[in-house]
Amino acid sequence: MKRGFLDKLIERLPLVQPGEVQNYLVEIAREKGFLETIFNAILEGVVVTDKDGRILYLNRAACGFFGIESDGSLGRPLAEVVRGIDWESLSGPLGDVVSRDLEVFYPENRLLNFYVVPLMSDEPKGKTPEAVGRAVILRDITQDHRATQETIEVERFSALTMLAAGVAHEIGNPLNSLNIHLQLMQRTLGKVPPKMRAQLEESVSIARGEVARLDNIITQFLRAIRPQPIQLAPEDINAILKEVLEFLQAEIQDRDILVEQRLARNSPLLQLDREQIKQAFYNICRNAFQAMKTGGILRIETSVDPTHVSVVFADTGGGIAPENITRIFEPYFTTKTDGNGLGLLIVRRIVRAHGGEVVLESAHGRGLTLTINLPRADARVRMLEQGSGGGEKES
Repeated sequence: MKRGFLDKLIERLPLVQPGEVQNYLVEIAREKGFLETIFNAILEGVVVTDKDGRILYLNRAACGFFGIESDGSLGRPLAEVVRGIDWESLSGPLGDVVSRDLEVFYPENRLLNFYVVPLMSDEPKGKTPEAVGRAVILRDITQDHRATQETIEVERFSALTMLAAGVAHEIGNPLNSLNIHLQLMQRTLGKVPPKMRAQLEESVSIARGEVARLDNIITQFLRAIRPQPIQLAPEDINAILKEVLEFLQAEIQDRDILVEQRLARNSPLLQLDREQIKQAFYNICRNAFQAMKTGGILRIETSVDPTHVSVVFADTGGGIAPENITRIFEPYFTTKTDGNGLGLLIVRRIVRAHGGEVVLESAHGRGLTLTINLPRADARVRMLEQGSGGGEKES
């Protein structure tokens, strides 16, 4: 390995004039500033540590990924600055190149791919170079991961729809047969003695009612799980929320839950499919009730900005553990003993069909906040902030 410029300069210092030393130092400072400008301009994060894992340098992107400040981080161990990172196990033996994926929860939930490259010392010929530190290169792969997950979700949804249609068909036929035979039984009850007729009529009526209830459950399930074209019409989001809460009033009282509403008075009409949005709100409220069990508070708030109307549901339940927050929209994934893992999946499908998005925030043990952002009908376009770039989609 060739010796570095500084090593050669130090050896030649006695032979160099003071003015030349000053010129060399100025040139080095310029090069350092030039390199820092380049590193701060790139989107990848760069962290340089010594052999003990103490931070020697980090660029602007790395600070943004971890929500840290450069000035307060230099000289400190990376494992101390980035809480939760197991630096020794992730970096591997000094001298090895390691590539891994890392999930970050603060300041934003994102996935990073990083690889660690050893920094080798310059040694004279005949001597083995030693690793004096590491360079950590970080790349944001959140969007790639989301695209992959969405593809998987579409495939799962397709399989789920086929399964649901098959099950509904197999259950629907016996239900129709039961209903027909119950109708025949009801017609023949006129020949039964009066003393027995009342009791039998009541039993047949109950049985027909249960058959109708099961048929309605199947119909609602298929409507929810099978992609349906949305029928848009101008709707008042606050009125839909009130209808849902009125429908759930009996359960609210039974569970002794306090529902606090702060609904924006100036909320504009939105282009919505009323029934599908009601289904989404119903699923969210039911999830909140089940998370809080008996007692608790559900806060519902609507707000308006120039481009979107937001609906916030905040409960005081147990929240979601950080390791589960990214899985909450997976089919059949649930943290409940009696859950089916379809509620929030259906919610996101409905909201996305309306051009909106669902955002989750959870403090484990202290509740869950779910926000639905729906585009306003009168806002067709919006200007991006200067410098935000056109390659990233804001949600």
